[in-house]
Amino acid sequence: MEKRRKVGNPLALAVLAWLMLGPMHPYELARRLEESEQDRNIKYNRGSLYMVVKQLAKAGFIAEQETVRDTQRPERTVYALTPEGRAELHDWLSELVAQPRHEYPHFGVALSLLAVLPPDETVRLLTARNAALTAEIAEIRGRVDAAIAQGVEWVFLVEERYRAALLDAESGFAAELIEAMRDPDHIRKWHEQFGSRT
Repeated sequence: MEKRRKVGNPLALAVLAWLMLGPMHPYELARRLEESEQDRNIKYNRGSLYMVVKQLAKAGFIAEQETVRDTQRPERTVYALTPEGRAELHDWLSELVAQPRHEYPHFGVALSLLAVLPPDETVRLLTARNAALTAEIAEIRGRVDAAIAQGVEWVFLVEERYRAALLDAESGFAAELIEAMRDPDHIRKWHEQFGSRT
């Protein structure tokens, strides 16, 4: 069963994980999130990052370590992971890895209502989707290959490999659906049920 978290935003989990490397100020955390392209998996902006940092501090998962004063920039507060934060990171990450969670992707919503679209239009739309999926898969694989060539450890690329695997599965599913939509029996039944209403 999913546990209720004091700070449940996935961005909080990323902040806790980055602070495992050592104390940082939010600006540094933002830079690392962007450089590692984790913003592809976690929605955030600078404002939401600062809000999450405050929430984590209030929950006792991180603590102010020092304030850095630099004449060139405004003062920056450096935060460090607390023992409670380390325990929360481990517990939360363990839960996410071990327990499947039902999510509500937009494509799933579209599929649940797909019957109202004419079969020929559905084929056209799914074909366009598959072309976009194929391009995205190629882009991800290219990025992974380039990172490996630069010596990046595979464990730092698992989320991209996971994304490519999901897109591969979706593309295969869409191809099967396209064939099913072209079935003359399906087309006839669709026209019997919806043809007069379009």
